[in-house]
Amino acid sequence: MSESVPEAGPEAGAAGSGGSGEPGELVESASGEVTVGSGSVGVGSTDAESTGVGSTDAESLVGVDPSVVLTDGLTDGLPSFVTDVERSREALGVGFPQCVRFGELLVAHGEERGLIGPRELPRLWTRHIVNSAAVARYLPATGLVADVGSGAGLPGIVLASMRPGLGFHLIEPMERRCAWLREVVDALGLDNVEVYQRQAQELHGSQQYVAVTARAVAALDKLLRWTWPLVEPGGALLAMKGQRAAEEVDAASAVLRKLKAGSVEVHEVDVLGDGDLTRVVEVHKKG
Repeated sequence: MSESVPEAGPEAGAAGSGGSGEPGELVESASGEVTVGSGSVGVGSTDAESTGVGSTDAESLVGVDPSVVLTDGLTDGLPSFVTDVERSREALGVGFPQCVRFGELLVAHGEERGLIGPRELPRLWTRHIVNSAAVARYLPATGLVADVGSGAGLPGIVLASMRPGLGFHLIEPMERRCAWLREVVDALGLDNVEVYQRQAQELHGSQQYVAVTARAVAALDKLLRWTWPLVEPGGALLAMKGQRAAEEVDAASAVLRKLKAGSVEVHEVDVLGDGDLTRVVEVHKKG
């Protein structure tokens, strides 16, 4: 299920945290920080920023049959990019089959559509898809969740696959990325997902969520200003961060005080039990 909304208006501010690669690509720095490529503006951009890399709304995913029913009986014949199968199954739970299919779509079309950098493809499964599961344990049992700056669908598509009892709004301003997200939602049969072609700021005052997630969007101080009005009282912002997560929290101290935020926790999550830590910054809004 997806919702088409009018194209986002003029840019309200640049997002993204730099890095190299094509605009909008997911890339990873030497420190392990996953960012969007230089020129990408994440939350605050419109499709006018597009460099022409990728598809138009008229294009669809090649070979995708939305009528295909995914089952959780996948044992043999998994794609070669799926590694650490048993631990991945445990991490992704009921979302494992859909995440495998999501991975297939990203491998086939992610680079050509400007969603994934070529160097990320070999580690797509562990560093991007399974990695997104780190947020799931901090989501509430019920309610509506927003994934801001969804881009390729990380972590929003993964979380929606894992938690079918929650509703998800994928908020993404760029038209070509929204087209991709809608195609993926249809291909995976995710009836708990709606796609909003909006800047996060455009939803201030009209939408609130029990949780707001974000990955590779912006530094925490800037992200807070964009997303805090979307968090309902008693809810939380859940931001996936790299090794400098604690430093970002310190740098955002003035903004946190101004917003009168509640507790702030930096969770270190070892999703696959291999010592590779993912950091989730959880900022609570007082009820």
